[in-house]
Amino acid sequence: MSPESLAKAPPSPFSIPIFRNVWLANLASNFGSLVQSVGAAWLMTTLSNSPTDVALVQASTALPIMLFSLWAGALADNLDRRILMLCTQSFMLVVSVGLTLFAWSGALTPALLLTFTFLIGCGTAFNSPAWQASVGDMVPRPVLPSAVALNSMGFNIARSVGPGIGGIIIATAGAAAAFMVNAFSYLGLIFVLSKWKPPETKRLLPREPISIAILAGLRYVSLSPKIQITLLRATLFAIAASAVPALMPLVAKELLKGGPLVYGGLLGAFGIGAVLGAFSSRRLRARLSTDGIIRLSSTALVIGVTCAAFSGTVIFTIPALMIAGAGWVLALSTFNVAIQLSAPRWVVARSLSIYQMAAFGGMALGSAAFGYVSEHYGVRDALLAAAGFQAFGMFIGLFVKLPQVEDIDLDPLGRWKEPDIALPIEQRSGPIVIMVEYRVAEHNIPEFLTAMRERRRICRRDGAFRWTLARDLNDPDKWVERYRVPTWLDYVRNTQRRTKADADIGDAIRRLMKDGQKPVVHRLIERQVSADMHSPSKAAISPPEPSET
Repeated sequence: MSPESLAKAPPSPFSIPIFRNVWLANLASNFGSLVQSVGAAWLMTTLSNSPTDVALVQASTALPIMLFSLWAGALADNLDRRILMLCTQSFMLVVSVGLTLFAWSGALTPALLLTFTFLIGCGTAFNSPAWQASVGDMVPRPVLPSAVALNSMGFNIARSVGPGIGGIIIATAGAAAAFMVNAFSYLGLIFVLSKWKPPETKRLLPREPISIAILAGLRYVSLSPKIQITLLRATLFAIAASAVPALMPLVAKELLKGGPLVYGGLLGAFGIGAVLGAFSSRRLRARLSTDGIIRLSSTALVIGVTCAAFSGTVIFTIPALMIAGAGWVLALSTFNVAIQLSAPRWVVARSLSIYQMAAFGGMALGSAAFGYVSEHYGVRDALLAAAGFQAFGMFIGLFVKLPQVEDIDLDPLGRWKEPDIALPIEQRSGPIVIMVEYRVAEHNIPEFLTAMRERRRICRRDGAFRWTLARDLNDPDKWVERYRVPTWLDYVRNTQRRTKADADIGDAIRRLMKDGQKPVVHRLIERQVSADMHSPSKAAISPPEPSET
């Protein structure tokens, strides 16, 4: 961050009223969600004796995030995020009311309970990208890491209190009461969102169709090495870390011989550790690299899970889970910040949704896998297997290091202007062919090719295809870049997606040009030459029609 940006930044995200209000309402909603999670996980232990079914409670919540997050990200980048969040919160309210009624009537079966938790997970899948992308709309970039850490802290404050209270509610009033608390918890956030009036941003271009928006998001991530590395590391971490919440009911019931109060206490300890981890994240970011924070977090998970596996008493398991909780929140909030700072605003929700697919897909896979290990080999062996997999992720991190992205400026470049063209053209006109001529001296060619390799990645990332670079055989100093876009509108999108960070490549290429010359841009519209079967020339060269016999 530049000193000027830091000087203009607010001292804390909490000094911004809308962030503070949404954060408080979200805290209440997180509290209800955790009470509901405790109720669902513990209720499953009474409905089924299978450890796999118990682990599938978390998997059924995480699976929709893996399946639908990309659609949700495309919606969040193209629609009003506030309206989208209101719709998803209302949907989860209705589903939670239905779950409460079924639980009170005693009609729940394991399959039906998993169906309700799956539907709540669907609501979370469509809500989360919009909410996380909205944080960047509420706070300026310099305080975005603090805002993301505060969100994680809010969730884990609820985690530290909610499970214990959830255990009390279940022990005294049953799981249905826990589900009812969750239903009421959505009301505060719905109220705050209904009152929020975000500043209107003028949309210069029409919205992309959802299918095109999804492909654009996938293309951007597939051509962004920094995001790809973060996704790989996040997936490995999530697979191993999923064992802690997925197997915690079994730790309470089988290793510690406890009931719902013990289970709630374990979740509370995990949440307290997470809060402590969130409080320490700002100081750790000042002292450690992004990769260093993840190594520290993974080490905490390995230590915490291993100690929990060998501990047979609550007094030793609680501090072990506090250590694991600190590592959990430090890692996930760091991955989240890395994704948000690696993507410009036009695609940030889709990038976050792909991150969620990777992380929660890893959690769903890990929950099912370690549940299977627990069922066939025991809870202790499953926890040790998770610790071993976490150590494997740390080993991979020695060779695939997370990038530093805090100083990357992804604001729009804003240099492009509508060109003067002689032919009339509409937004849907196309295909459009772009040709750019460069004159480069012989001694600059190696450096020029290196720069053009990065330019190719940027052009393709932002929507161009069939990119080529050619050298004129009769004029060796002349190089021609060529690429296509489907329509004139796609060309405008491609150029307006350039960021200030991308400008370095363009500036480097211009410095390499011969005698200070500038690139010459040609914009062409492709036209097919169709054969006219009725023209005299065609008739002259066409073979005769076969005669009928």
